[in-house]
Amino acid sequence: MVPYQYIDRPTPFNTKGGKTLPVFAVTPAHIETGTIDPIALDWARKVGFKAESGALLLIPTEDGHLGGALFGLGSNPSETPFLTGKLARTLPAGDWHIETAPLTANRLLLGYGLGAYKFTRYRTEKPSEPTLLIPQDADAADIKRQLAGVYLARDLINTPTNDMGPADLEKAFRALAEHYKAEVSVIVGDGLLERNFPLVHTVGRASAQAPRLLEMRWGKKGHPKVTLVGKGVCFDTGGLDIKGAANMLLMKKDMGGAANVMGLALMIMDAKLKIDLRVIVPAVENSIAGNAYRPGDVYRSRKGLTVQIDNTDAEGRLILADALAYADEEGPDLLIDMATLTGAARVALGPDLPPFFTDDEDLAHELVDASLETDDPMWRLPLYRGYDKNIRAQIADLTNSPSGGMAGAITAALFLKRFVGKSKSWVHFDIFGWSQSERPHSPVGGEAQAIRALYRFLRSGVK
Repeated sequence: MVPYQYIDRPTPFNTKGGKTLPVFAVTPAHIETGTIDPIALDWARKVGFKAESGALLLIPTEDGHLGGALFGLGSNPSETPFLTGKLARTLPAGDWHIETAPLTANRLLLGYGLGAYKFTRYRTEKPSEPTLLIPQDADAADIKRQLAGVYLARDLINTPTNDMGPADLEKAFRALAEHYKAEVSVIVGDGLLERNFPLVHTVGRASAQAPRLLEMRWGKKGHPKVTLVGKGVCFDTGGLDIKGAANMLLMKKDMGGAANVMGLALMIMDAKLKIDLRVIVPAVENSIAGNAYRPGDVYRSRKGLTVQIDNTDAEGRLILADALAYADEEGPDLLIDMATLTGAARVALGPDLPPFFTDDEDLAHELVDASLETDDPMWRLPLYRGYDKNIRAQIADLTNSPSGGMAGAITAALFLKRFVGKSKSWVHFDIFGWSQSERPHSPVGGEAQAIRALYRFLRSGVK
């Protein structure tokens, strides 16, 4: 049974059976040809129900009680693969089952579960929700596993920083590890200097909560080594190069990379994949105080490369540099990092399509295939070596913020690549971690991106 580790929540599904009301998920063709339940069809035709995408029509019984519902899928259901997520937000409270639907049970239920998510931790009133019966032909365990990973990522991102600082993120990290009997080690505060994580310490030292490096190990030696690294900036003021108020408003989500790799780790461990798993999260808050790092400073990284600070708001790549160098020292078969890293990625591809970077052609093709199979979008951007000159600094090996404002997502990826050398394959995801508008499968708020696709890829086996 998968855990909802961070915030307890009821499952959106009915697993007990019993009396449930029917939902007829239909296309306009079902109405036109009359190939649905006669009572539902009669009511649909009487009220002019057209089965438009996302439309819901409640069906009364002869004595005026609720007898079921019609849910419109539109003319081409494949255009909105998780449309049933909208059903989770529009059905009245109660127990329901799908009577007919031109969708596979797994896709239908996954969509419903994704759309059923609500972040209610700070609400005094928690409304009753509808539940959906899991049909026998569905892979209930895997659906719940994926939803638990997505919910965990969303919950962590949605939690404000007063309850999700570096110490709180450590507690959530430990809780996840404890449930799956994984090993955890944590390096805190000045211990980072003693253990040679100077950039993690530099970025986080001005915060009231000490910076830290979180590490989890799970699985058996001899299985493919997969290491996940997630950016854990629990809040980003921008440092001395302070952000404006509008740009700071969503900075609780700057630990979205950490949240996503924790959600992915949950899926991997719960499925008991044959993987030697390692998860690394540098957890910091980029704050302002008398000991904050400054523009113009130069620091030596764990790998030995020196970095000139040209913008204190380009802090994510600094903590990832140390974390990636540490992860790379073991030479894993696959090194994956996820980070809410650059605004340039959003300008290029928008908030819903995260770019990824890798120089492994086979890996890139397999990730795209997994993305299409799971309807979990991603898009490859190039590690264009012609821009490598842009990350050179005036008085140090590297700059953390190239001048000119061009190709920022690519130059950030090239910066990170300097700290990876021994890993057989490496891929970097520049995610947004946030849904700006409500969609059938997600409300406004923290979002899991690319982890369902990565889980599908990892299930097929790491080469």
